[in-house]
Amino acid sequence: MPDTLPPARAATTDAGASPIEVLELMSDLLLGVGEGSPPDAFFSSLCEAICRLTSMKRAVLVRYDPTRRRVRAVGAHGIELEVFADLFVTIDSVPVAREALARDRILEVDGAADFKVPAAVRELLEGVRIVCTPMAAAGRLVGVVLSERLPDAPPMDEDGRHLLWTLGKAIAMASVAREVTAYDEQSRQLQQRIDLAREIHEGVVQRLFGVSLALSHDELLDADSQARCAQEVQTALTDLRTALMSPLGHASRPTTVTFAEELERVRALYPELEILLEGGTAEEVPASLEALAQSILVEAVRNAHKHARATFVKVTLRNDGATFVLELRNDGAPIHNDGQGGGVGLRLATFEALQHDGVLEYGEPEPGAWQVRLVVPTGQ
Repeated sequence: MPDTLPPARAATTDAGASPIEVLELMSDLLLGVGEGSPPDAFFSSLCEAICRLTSMKRAVLVRYDPTRRRVRAVGAHGIELEVFADLFVTIDSVPVAREALARDRILEVDGAADFKVPAAVRELLEGVRIVCTPMAAAGRLVGVVLSERLPDAPPMDEDGRHLLWTLGKAIAMASVAREVTAYDEQSRQLQQRIDLAREIHEGVVQRLFGVSLALSHDELLDADSQARCAQEVQTALTDLRTALMSPLGHASRPTTVTFAEELERVRALYPELEILLEGGTAEEVPASLEALAQSILVEAVRNAHKHARATFVKVTLRNDGATFVLELRNDGAPIHNDGQGGGVGLRLATFEALQHDGVLEYGEPEPGAWQVRLVVPTGQ
């Protein structure tokens, strides 16, 4: 398999484009990704750039998705991304990807005989000249781009391999930059939650503390003192209501899949865990609550697997037109270092449930069991 040598010099494409033209093309494609674009638009544009700048027929970009907690295809050009939608792979499933990342080299194979993927996908790649481009930069292994070389294209020369290697670096940096932007947004949301906690402490808690001191005396309060205490309580309730109506700084990422599809994905992710849908149907999840419900499902199952060593999770859905209820119960109670039970993910989901005028409860309904319960008024 041919390797790249990354000399520090300019490379040209098969069409003779200059490095500046390469950057302009990538910029034009990425600038076209804006609000309202499909979720895969960003990475699909990067795949399109590779195909347009090299002798590639089609390409698919595979990387670790932190929101789904698995390696998956997140972008494609020249082939439908849905072909790889349910593909469950690891770094060991595609040997050429593991080697390309380990060696930081462009590698080429014929077909996918050694790919640990479903037979239908392997047959799709049979006899295809597959070029694997590592996405690695600054010591971070982001993912790979698997592209199909045109059958009548001449062998890749050193310049072509260098260009592809450089594009892999650029894509890795673009991907990391996107993650940094998301991290900055999370930091902003965290600051909002800190500000909210400070506001409630300095206003509501201090008022209620003053009222508790007044009520702690043995003698009865006179009419004026009672009126002042009542006024302080009313003011505290008003401040609390105002604070809770403000954005709480956390929202689940938008989703394009249904609860049923996410349930099947989670089952595939934890094959040793029996996940049962015992009550209701996935169609009962309101569209406005899909992201929240799926986020709670993933977090609850992950906790059951990682912290409780559970053997099963029972999922119950109810929607009577006025109230939506999602309940997840598993055997074994998770043990957290803080001794309070729920992890950070569930605590953040609690804030988000409040924004929907709902409530998220979690705890031990009985010894040796753990339950997560979301209740949201739908007002339908």
